[in-house]
Amino acid sequence: MTVCLRYTKNDEDAVEVLNNGFFKVFKNIQRYDSSKASPYTWIRTIVVNSCLDFIKQKQRLEKVNELDPGVEVHIPPDVISKIETAELLELVRDLTPATRAVFNLYVIEGYRHKEIAQLLSISEGTSKWHLNEARKNLQQLILINKPKVKIS
Repeated sequence: MTVCLRYTKNDEDAVEVLNNGFFKVFKNIQRYDSSKASPYTWIRTIVVNSCLDFIKQKQRLEKVNELDPGVEVHIPPDVISKIETAELLELVRDLTPATRAVFNLYVIEGYRHKEIAQLLSISEGTSKWHLNEARKNLQQLILINKPKVKIS
């Protein structure tokens, strides 16, 4: 459920994505090959792909334009370490769907921009732009929520 919460805006969407993911797991259980991945990795991959499918469905009405890569924004590690996980999750959920997806795939899941571009059907430059946008927005949200996250 935590994976789904990172990619969606609210709990209802997260539950929908998780249900769709597990439906795909049970539907394709015969395709699982223990020599290729552990059950955890296989299921997690399916759930992440379900999250990406959900985001793509939500964005069909929105047109994503190709964007130039932005300037790198730096958030000091000591600031992030002072934020509780739940608070950071709430801040990430405030990002736009595409920006949130790129941030999760790059920072949390460890994908490279080339892989993200393929998964989301965008260019590498757009993926880099979304990551930069996520960092800028999170930096602003952290500063705005300073009293909540107890940054000293």
